[in-house]
Amino acid sequence: MARSKGDHEARRREVSEAVWRVLAARGFGGLTLRAVAAELGATTGLLTHYFPAKRDLVRHALDLLEERTASRPRRSGGTGLAAVRAALLDILPLTPEATASNRIWVSSWDTALADPGLSEDHAARYARGRARLAALIATAQERGELPPGDPGRLAAGAHSFALGLVVQALLSPTAFPPERQTELVDDYLAALGTGE
Repeated sequence: MARSKGDHEARRREVSEAVWRVLAARGFGGLTLRAVAAELGATTGLLTHYFPAKRDLVRHALDLLEERTASRPRRSGGTGLAAVRAALLDILPLTPEATASNRIWVSSWDTALADPGLSEDHAARYARGRARLAALIATAQERGELPPGDPGRLAAGAHSFALGLVVQALLSPTAFPPERQTELVDDYLAALGTGE
């Protein structure tokens, strides 16, 4: 009996959930067809129907990570500088869910850097994030909350600051608890607001 499209989509969602659980537990270093099959309670043969090669599995995992990150609840920051602040805080590992997601993101860097195609895709993901941040910064500049300057350049600096803080917080969570991360963002924005 042939499987319906609904059955296929349901199975694909099950496979995606298994991929996510492996990523959360082991990061990209532990992402293998065998690990996903074990998590799913299936054979690797079943998975090769969805992912003929490890690279296909990794690409799917990166897409899944981006989708999950995009669908995470966001702070309502209003407009202007408050929106910039909210966007930066949304990047940080301030909650258990955000911490898990950031651990997966950081573990993905080595995997993406090892493959030019994946590296290009990853670079595009980060460029989209900087572009969103640049638009928020431009609005804050229009409102007089940030000094004039190239919004893209300011976004690159702010994004780099946030990603650096992510790494610090993941490696040393007791030194960088959520409250300290928030304070550091506020210090950064205060300095940015004065043009320092």
